[in-house]
Amino acid sequence: MAVDLRRTRSLMAAAAVLAAAALSACGGADADQAAAPAPTSAAAPTSAVAPTSAAAPTSAATPTSAVPPIKGKLRGYGTVRQLSEAADLVARGEVEAAGFRVDEVLRAATGSTVRAGARITLASLPSGVPDSAHMSTLEAGQVVVLYLAKDPTAPTFRTLSGDFGVFDVSGAGAEAVAVTRSQAMAVSGLLTEDPAASGHGFRTTLGQLRAVAAQVR
Repeated sequence: MAVDLRRTRSLMAAAAVLAAAALSACGGADADQAAAPAPTSAAAPTSAVAPTSAAAPTSAATPTSAVPPIKGKLRGYGTVRQLSEAADLVARGEVEAAGFRVDEVLRAATGSTVRAGARITLASLPSGVPDSAHMSTLEAGQVVVLYLAKDPTAPTFRTLSGDFGVFDVSGAGAEAVAVTRSQAMAVSGLLTEDPAASGHGFRTTLGQLRAVAAQVR
């Protein structure tokens, strides 16, 4: 059988073109793949900045107390002798509006210039003493025996421990009755304490107060 050479050449040429196109397509794909940059690894996340610690709060300032300081309780006395020993002046007289008129000095400390007939100024207890609110008041016209302490910085006197140093006197002469102003703040004996009489006041005579005061030097 005779072969058509022109047809064969045409088929061969077409096949060559198709092969070349296929090779070109494969080469382009490889080139694109080779040219594509490799994906970079994701950047490692930076570590979170640790939060700074909150500033420690400063300690609150301690508030100052507005309450006035307590100056201490009054000394208690158990006997008339103790009062006489502690007093700078033991005097009988009458309370006046402007002070105290001394009618008799039962005892005076060395160097005292107070004499019968003198008038002295009485001062109240210092402010801040807890027991001061429970003290009685010396009023004009009252006849009393006072056990007094002299103020070292002023020409005034103060009763020893408030009511402890006050005896109300009634009557005349050595047998005049002398009674403690307070029942609770009072001695319980002349020379020795009497526990049974404590808290009930103390009653004696002006003559006995004189006698005890005379024993003290």
